[in-house]
Amino acid sequence: MLRIALCQLTSTADPGHNLGLVRDWVAKAAGEGARVVVFPEAMMAHFGVKLAPLAEPLDGPWASAVGEIAAEHDVLVVAGMFTPEGERVRNTLLITGLGEHRGYDKIHLYDAFGFRESDTVAGGDELVTVDVDGVRLGVATCYDIRFPALFQALAEAGTSAVAVPTSWGAGAGKRDQWEVLVRARALDSGNWILGCGQADPAAAGVDVNPKAPTGIGYSTVADPFGGVHAQLGPAPELLVTEIDPSVADKSRTATGALANRQIR
Repeated sequence: MLRIALCQLTSTADPGHNLGLVRDWVAKAAGEGARVVVFPEAMMAHFGVKLAPLAEPLDGPWASAVGEIAAEHDVLVVAGMFTPEGERVRNTLLITGLGEHRGYDKIHLYDAFGFRESDTVAGGDELVTVDVDGVRLGVATCYDIRFPALFQALAEAGTSAVAVPTSWGAGAGKRDQWEVLVRARALDSGNWILGCGQADPAAAGVDVNPKAPTGIGYSTVADPFGGVHAQLGPAPELLVTEIDPSVADKSRTATGALANRQIR
């Protein structure tokens, strides 16, 4: 069993303020026995502001400070940030603590529903996994969840669970899509899916650009058979849950979702 915390909150435009949120919420999660603490996409600064001036490398002050927080509490932290890439940035998940300090660059960019992430963000192209207490975790970011092949590739790389930090765009039907996609990716890859979203800004009392994807809440944990294991509402809240990696093997054996694929 692995104990994992999802920190559903709303980041602001100020990286310093958001670092304080990371510090406080990691302490809460570690106090409840979490070994992995997951924050949303864009935790460093929310969407709807100019990202390039805020971007920092993984050895910069923001990521280094998060690494120190993770080390202090002996946990692995996964948190969304932005790293420099020429005139654009990369939408990066910082993975730090327990001897790790590296990043995953979001592969699938959110050029959908009238938003064009690729105008300001460069996409990545590498899968990332990390081992914690004998459990292999994968990572993916928000819009990635619409692409089953990524999650199946992570499963073939040995993952039992995938953390998916998000800043899900609001709109008609978007909550339904989120819930369906989390459950579907669990079932078609045989992974636990740990979808950690930004809280609804209205519920959090944070002013944001209404045209930017700044979160709806409803962080969801789906088991490898596609069932909802745990879920939050729209407001800021900490979800701490335990996952059993053996369920991933049971799901893949039962469904044949990986073994029986004919198109890859």
